[in-house]
Amino acid sequence: MSKLPKENQFLDLSDYGRPLAKIIANSLKNTSFTPIHVTLAFVVSGLIAITCILNGYYWATAFFLILKSILDAADGELARIKNTPSYTGRYLDSVSDIILNLLILMTIWYVTNGSLALTILAFFGIQLQGTLYNYYYVILRKKHNGDTTSRVFENETPKALKGEKQRNVDILFGLYTLFYGVFDKIIYRLDRDAVEAQKLPNWFMTAVSTFGLGFQLLLIAIMLAVNLQYYIIPFFIGYSLFILVFIAIRRLINR
Repeated sequence: MSKLPKENQFLDLSDYGRPLAKIIANSLKNTSFTPIHVTLAFVVSGLIAITCILNGYYWATAFFLILKSILDAADGELARIKNTPSYTGRYLDSVSDIILNLLILMTIWYVTNGSLALTILAFFGIQLQGTLYNYYYVILRKKHNGDTTSRVFENETPKALKGEKQRNVDILFGLYTLFYGVFDKIIYRLDRDAVEAQKLPNWFMTAVSTFGLGFQLLLIAIMLAVNLQYYIIPFFIGYSLFILVFIAIRRLINR
């Protein structure tokens, strides 16, 4: 199942794990495993990857980072297969992602004896990249009546869906706002007109999908595997400049 109708789907370079994610989700659809369990599994995979970085096992790190991306897709697939969408799952997924992103970059900083300031800047850049991609993607889904658990503007606590507790939604939404609020506001101010965009063509969304978390983790995995760990932080700082490039292209398309 997809977040978009078939006719509006694009090649999502950050979603390379989707085929395996579907297999995992289908294998769990008649079990007691829930999407939350799969989310917790990707957290474990991310923590194992961090442990591997600390011990210099970079090929193993690459494996667990890619596994993390696959499981990150599988939790949503399982929710759609079981028809159990939830804001609890949506916000737990996002909160887990940002914490793992920070820990991964801090671990790379530690093993490379790099600059803490540049590491924080790279983290900030990675989050802005992902926020821009998600911003455009959610706008596209809303425009074409796709998946609705993510909203263009996360400015108020949503009402709990069937099967979840409002208290859990309240807590996780509060954490989401704390962690992501500044990034959402920056991207909205940089491109507030995007919400009215009539055109977000497939080729454009494919290009912006290089900002997706799955693709970011793939790049980190590859760079670690080929011993380019010292270049990871500078790369993501430099790549963040493409945020302004993509915004400029989006505006040009919708003139």
